[in-house]
Amino acid sequence: MKSYIEFKKQREFGELLADTFAFIRNEFKPFFGAIIKISGPFVALFLFAMVFYTYIVGDMFNFDLMQTNQFGSSPLKLIVAYVAYFGAAILAYTFTTSTVLYYIKSYIDNNGIVNQEEVKQQVYKNFWNFLGLSILKGLTIIIAMIICCLPVFYAVVPMMVTLPILVFEKSNASDAYSKSYSLIKDEFWITLATIIVFLIIYWVVSSVFAIPTVIYTYAKMGIFSGEIDPGNFDTFVDPVYILLNVLSTFFQYILNIITIVGSAFIYFNLNERKYFSGTLERIESLGKLED
Repeated sequence: MKSYIEFKKQREFGELLADTFAFIRNEFKPFFGAIIKISGPFVALFLFAMVFYTYIVGDMFNFDLMQTNQFGSSPLKLIVAYVAYFGAAILAYTFTTSTVLYYIKSYIDNNGIVNQEEVKQQVYKNFWNFLGLSILKGLTIIIAMIICCLPVFYAVVPMMVTLPILVFEKSNASDAYSKSYSLIKDEFWITLATIIVFLIIYWVVSSVFAIPTVIYTYAKMGIFSGEIDPGNFDTFVDPVYILLNVLSTFFQYILNIITIVGSAFIYFNLNERKYFSGTLERIESLGKLED
């Protein structure tokens, strides 16, 4: 029997990390089954768009003057490839994030028993709200980066809990966005530290998966031998490079799921510290049992 993991409770720094991995481990098969079933087609579309974009961009670095195929040289085709890649990435992110969070919501509502059909319905029903808030979240972080380095840290913390607020409180996008700032107000630094640890874990592990692509690229371009050949800059349209790049991106996408689950635990931790909603629910349920 799988042990039920209570989301609605206060957690210390170490518990947030430990319970994130414990939840993924306990729910591994049905959890990733739901992700593949609901968001899998959009992830596949994203990977296909990435292959197309990589080929178009890579063809621009082909210095073979005898080549007659100028498929990738058209600026219009480059723009189309970028738009397709960017659009597919947004769809994959939106469906994956919403699937993870609605899976957790169903897990909580049904005491550990997830209704995958209900998860799918909620994901499609709230797609536009989720998409709009995801774009607003991304723009907030981008603007903070443009302004200065420090505002990025101030923006990242509330943006980490905007989507969980949208899902778990059934609020609209604007309310979720505004509430995220008030929710993190008294727990900013500990939340920032937790997010940084999640990002470090993500960066370190994803870097490991990127190593084969980097080694292959350097080897083909002759960097290891010290003899760089401009004729080998067509590495980016090499099928082996594209395959390695797709696999690396796919594993990075899987790793990103850890941060999404972590954002749910961070939200409930903050919500419990501020409103004690989980504690009050447990007290009410005990009262009903005594009656």
